[in-house]
Amino acid sequence: MSAENKVENTGDKVKGKAKEAVGHVTGNERLKAEGKADQVKGDAKQAVEHAKDALDH
Repeated sequence: MSAENKVENTGDKVKGKAKEAVGHVTGNERLKAEGKADQVKGDAKQAVEHAKDALDH
């Protein structure tokens, strides 16, 4: 996994956690859902990168 991809994937997860937290505090269910979706997106991208790495080795 390239460092750039790792940073991007981690960024998606952090952004998602922040959105979810703000949504929770403000009672905004849509924002909470967007946050969870961003976290899943980051996890999925990371899983794909790990699979690519496994195939390369």
